[in-house]
This record gives sequence, structure tokens and C-alpha cells, in this order.
Amino acid sequence: MYFLGVDAGGTKCRARLTDAVGNIIGHGESGPANINIGVTNVFSSIMKAVTQAIKEAKLGTKEIANIRAGLGVAGLGRKGAKEQLQSQAFPFKSTNLDNDGFIANLGAHSGRDGGVAIIGTGSIAIGRVKGKDIRVGGYGFPISDEGSGAYVGLQALRITLRASDGRLLHSDLTKQLFNKYNNNTHEIVSWMDKAKAADYADLAPIVLQAAETGDRHGRLITRHSANHVDSMVRSLFNSKVPRCSLLGGLSTRIEPWLSPEIRAKLTKPDGDALDGAIFLAQTEVSSR
Repeated sequence: MYFLGVDAGGTKCRARLTDAVGNIIGHGESGPANINIGVTNVFSSIMKAVTQAIKEAKLGTKEIANIRAGLGVAGLGRKGAKEQLQSQAFPFKSTNLDNDGFIANLGAHSGRDGGVAIIGTGSIAIGRVKGKDIRVGGYGFPISDEGSGAYVGLQALRITLRASDGRLLHSDLTKQLFNKYNNNTHEIVSWMDKAKAADYADLAPIVLQAAETGDRHGRLITRHSANHVDSMVRSLFNSKVPRCSLLGGLSTRIEPWLSPEIRAKLTKPDGDALDGAIFLAQTEVSSR
């Protein structure tokens, strides 16, 4: 028996393969796997990462058929998405699907009650209390995902455009971003027409670096983003989660900007999203 965990996110897809006693025997990684790129593309991205893990573990066809998989997929809550992905030709003995936030929460608290705020390309807060699932935000960019990398990048370009036409004074950050687009508002607009959430999120490290060095626009954007994260975490605690952790690629950069009250309540996660995905894969076995 083998267990496969997959964390299929908006920026990248990761896979981890273990044997029956939990030894990690394979890893894999591929590109974006959010449902908004299409179920067929998500399946392809998942299988690229999984194939790498299987190859590293040196498993044959018979062993692959004994894999029990747990997949956490960004955007799986969209109507019909879970059913469409479940119908794909996964070659495993069993395939359990849920959203990426769910597996992150499982991993953070080893399957116990708790909550997580995940701050990466997008953002979402997930909790579980006495069998009840709680969701805060994470409805998709640009309508939601407040405090995320995509949100940070979007706010930075908005301020850059205002500075470019005189509504605001430039800072070093907005000068840098405006120069990135050849000091031309039309280039920003043309880029925007094709840009996805991950493209906006690519700008977030520039903004956070500016904030950390005192840039006024960078600090304003980062504070507003942190305020959104504060409210997400506070909502989880208001729903009686016993503990909460901060996760995601931007979590360590955002955490210093959170309110002292929220920072004091955060706990270190037990494990990561792939640990949660493995836990999900084991659910069918442990329930027998």
C-alpha cells in the first residue's frame, strides 16, 4: 500500500508519495493547477507532478494500482469542478478530492479541530470545529482573495497609475513599477488585459520589500493587506476554532504586519498541506 498527497495550487502543484508506514519515497512538482485553468489542464499538471514522484520511488504498474491518493485542489468549490476532476483517468486504487485549504488545515493540526489562514497567490481561511467546516473568503481574484499576493500586486499597480497621472506623489516603489512598464500607462493596461492572479502575485515581493525598507506606498498596501488577514483570523476565532496557524508563501512576510493581538494567538502548524493530503488519502483506509 502507498499513499500519495497532492497540493494543487494557483502557482504550483506538489506531490509527495509515502509507503505504508509513512516513509517519503518520492516527490514531484509542476506548474499551476487551479481549477480556473480548466479541469483537463489541472489533471495534466497533477499527473506531471505525480509522475515525477512515482519515477523517484521506482514504482511499477502494479504498485501504482495500490496507491491511495488525497488531492487538495485550488478552486475545487466551483460548481461541478469536483465531479469533473473525479471523472478523470486517475490510475490509483482510490482518489479522495477536496480543496487545497481543507488539506492545509488537516496538515496544520494533524486532523484535529483548528483553523488556518493561507496567504499565497490567493487567500482563504479554513476552520473545522466539531465536524463543522468554516470558510472565510477565498472566493477568487479579483472579487476576493484579500491580503493575498495577487491583491498586493493589484493595489500596487492601482497606486502606480494614480501616481503616473498626478493624483498621488510617486514613491520609490511606484517609480520602480512604472519603469517596469516603460513609464507608459498604456503598457500597464495592455498587460492587465492578459494578466492572471499569479502575474499580479509576482509583484508582491517587490511591494513587501519596499514596505520593509520604509516606502510609504509599500507600507500602506502591506498594512491594508495585513488588516484583511487579521479579520480572517479573527473570524475563525469568533467561530470557536481552538487554534489557528498562518500558512502560504507570503505568510512569513505578512505576519510581522499583523496586529499584536492576532500574532499572539497564532500557533505553529504541525505539518504542511502535503501532510494533510496524505491524511486525506488515508481516510478511506482508517475508516474501515
